[in-house]
Amino acid sequence: MNQTYSVQEKIRQLIILLLPILITQCSLFGMTFFDTMMSGHAGSNDLAGVGIGASIWMPVFTGLNGILFAIVPIVAQLLGAKRKEEISFVVIQGVYLALAMSAVVIVCGYVVITPILNSMKIDTEVYRVARDFLIAISFGVVPLFLSTIFRCFIDTLGYTRVTMIITMVALPINIILNYLLIFGKFGFPRLGGVGAGYASALTYWCIALISFYVIQRVKPFRNYHVCSRVYPISLAVWKEQLIIGIPIGFAIFCETSIFAVVTLLMSHFNTVTVAAYQVALNFASLLYMIPLSISMALTIAIGFEVGAQRFKDARHYSYIGIGIALVMAILCALGLFIFNEHVARIYTEDMDVLKLAQNFLMYAIFFQLSDAIATPIQGSLRGYKDVKVTFIMAFISYWIVGLPLGYILANYSTFGAVGYWIGLISGLAFCALCLSIRLNTVQQNHK
Repeated sequence: MNQTYSVQEKIRQLIILLLPILITQCSLFGMTFFDTMMSGHAGSNDLAGVGIGASIWMPVFTGLNGILFAIVPIVAQLLGAKRKEEISFVVIQGVYLALAMSAVVIVCGYVVITPILNSMKIDTEVYRVARDFLIAISFGVVPLFLSTIFRCFIDTLGYTRVTMIITMVALPINIILNYLLIFGKFGFPRLGGVGAGYASALTYWCIALISFYVIQRVKPFRNYHVCSRVYPISLAVWKEQLIIGIPIGFAIFCETSIFAVVTLLMSHFNTVTVAAYQVALNFASLLYMIPLSISMALTIAIGFEVGAQRFKDARHYSYIGIGIALVMAILCALGLFIFNEHVARIYTEDMDVLKLAQNFLMYAIFFQLSDAIATPIQGSLRGYKDVKVTFIMAFISYWIVGLPLGYILANYSTFGAVGYWIGLISGLAFCALCLSIRLNTVQQNHK
């Protein structure tokens, strides 16, 4: 990260940060994308099972990962304030925290998986695939959380291209493992959708090991001596990371878990409806990587400027980021409208699933516009370490506005399953409005 002196320099630096982050996030999401797509070609039961399993897994993965994202604004502000000597200690405490969280997730997961799936009225085979998929992917929890800390450290130093290369190497590994384990090629057992879980877990290990090697051996990362020194656990640093990280994680959890809850509610419809919903949700989540990546780049850039007390520059970054997100959202919405059927055919050849998925995908268009405002604003606020209000707004928007409205429309109107999507879109639009007001308030307080 470097200080910038004009709008053009800011746009250039933000794009330099953004593009590798976008490719990284798309590569990471690509694992879930290919899990769902390749499982769909193994059968509709595999598609529905992996979709349900992924819907349960994603809120846990993204929510707890969000807690670890606290490293980004902390390190960014240390860089801006020229306190580089403190970074190594902060990062290693993040590693300790990631290991502790991994242990909690694994223990809790094995306790709650069966009760959650038992609450769903799904076919026996779909139930088996979903349960075994979750068990399989749990073997990748530890490396996944560790690689998040490593990635945040590398990205915040401004070397987002490095994490891009790591994940681009890992994605083909995931695809190959999916091919071998889902379809049972070259002597491997045919595991169907469950094989996607093992493939993702093994890929997470690859990412963590490569990332560890990079920060240990490659300059400038090795100059910080992360993981080469043994530090005692600092509860004070854990407290700081949790104070910032928990609201971030909970805000992300509120957003992603709402889709898991809708999946649970959708399970009362038939398997075709569940499978079609998963198709639309999976692709909408892929498009979400664009505003999410912009959000992550804004946290780094704004955190750096806030740490250096350059608040005017921080404001300019937020405006630029939101503008880029809106332009991209409009382009994605147009593309999804034009190539609606082509997108659905990527996932399935089942005509019943295909037709219903096309209908769901049309509503996914409206997600893009609200996400283009709400998500970059969240990233901007994190750069200021302003995270509590974001969590509160996310909770109200999704759980007080979106879900109840969706439930009413789905069960007490002619909209049927589509009603849930209308409710979610309404909640997201409300969130975008509230966060816009909050960002303006924070910026007025930092002049």
